Amino acid sequence: MTFHSSPQSILSTVEMIEKYRLDIRTVTMGISLLSCRRSTMAETCDAIYERITTQAARLVEVAQGIERELGIPIVNKRVSVTPIALIAAGLEGDVADIAHALDRAGKAVGVNFIGGYSALVDKGMSDADRALIASLPRALTDTDVVCGSVNVASSRAGINMEAVAQLGEVIKEAARRTADRSAIACAKLVVFANAVGDNPFMAGAFHGVEEPDTVINVGVSGPGVVANAIEPARGAPLNEIAEEIKKAAFKITRAGQLVGELAAKRLGVPFGIVDLSLAPTAEVGDSVAAILEAMGLEQVGAHGTTAALALLNDAVKKGGMMACSRVGGLSGSFIPVSEDANMIDAVRAGTLSIEKLEAMTAICSVGLDMVAIPGDTPAAAIAGMIADEAAIGVMNHKTTAVRVIPAPGTVPGDEVDFGGLLGYAPVMPVRSVSSADFVSRGGFIPAPVHGMRN
Repeated sequence: MTFHSSPQSILSTVEMIEKYRLDIRTVTMGISLLSCRRSTMAETCDAIYERITTQAARLVEVAQGIERELGIPIVNKRVSVTPIALIAAGLEGDVADIAHALDRAGKAVGVNFIGGYSALVDKGMSDADRALIASLPRALTDTDVVCGSVNVASSRAGINMEAVAQLGEVIKEAARRTADRSAIACAKLVVFANAVGDNPFMAGAFHGVEEPDTVINVGVSGPGVVANAIEPARGAPLNEIAEEIKKAAFKITRAGQLVGELAAKRLGVPFGIVDLSLAPTAEVGDSVAAILEAMGLEQVGAHGTTAALALLNDAVKKGGMMACSRVGGLSGSFIPVSEDANMIDAVRAGTLSIEKLEAMTAICSVGLDMVAIPGDTPAAAIAGMIADEAAIGVMNHKTTAVRVIPAPGTVPGDEVDFGGLLGYAPVMPVRSVSSADFVSRGGFIPAPVHGMRN
């Protein structure tokens, strides 16, 4: 694809960077570890470390060079790997040893995060899956840059309620182990329905087995650019606002594809996809919620919020797909509470509830994302949240996810600070009535009839 660099387009891009916080949220190198299996756990760990440090040796250097050359900030440089439960299958020993090898490798190449300490269990759990899930609290506590995920449901297989129940307990244990660090281990764990193998965003990134040996995927951002684009259209019909969002998304995605293609060429690996997601930060002016409010909502969470989000998501995808030949990942709008200043304000004001976030999940890319809840929330209640989100994903053939943090010692109204891009979040109240009997029944919630799409 040819990129035209007229003086007007250059000035427009410079303005988006300087005034409206345009950035490339992540350049993520996906690395297959299928060739790293050895006869022992120790040998496998060594092979994993060697492969990552070889393949990603120049990732950060190349990304930083592109930043300087184009003047576009690349906020995160990351690595995703083959789901580790697949690599650990049949090996004796502690699967958490692989988490430590990943952590050492990630630090050696200088990336912000490395994702893929993961299991795919929507249709059932192997011994390796069970071992990895049981190890998650310890592995995510004892490492710094490792992220984990578990896919518990799909539109084709239904919802694995045994795994859902177990992950409620895992999240509680992860919070307990990192109670002195705002339960940070929970912020590095995502529970999915319909997970995808080309997602460049953490904490849920992993390298799918259908992917090339090595690939570069890019996640764009730019909520501030979109909010600025529709600011002059206040009072305009919503279809006109959609057109302005499409134009802004086109520009943002072009920048993402240019960065991805340059990085792939210089690293000598294939270019994969651009993920067209609007990813906020807790900084003022970098908010997805602010875009919805610019459409006419007094505050996000008001009636009409889900409709406004639907307009935004659709327009972002239409504009982005016109700009880029390879679109993938999650592609939509992220609504992580702790990472969006206007959403934080809405929670503080009582306008935005967990139930409203759940409704918004039917539209957006993720789900209950970076939501702080009281530390005494039962594991069964967390499992119920996971099941609800998974049901939305399964029935609607879309990816949904849960990343909740039951911060020990907190009650509704307290605030939890996670630091850096993860931001801070008010603790949100949860329902006190029990779902324990429902969750403990186990088994599967069958796939919907429309899941059979042969």
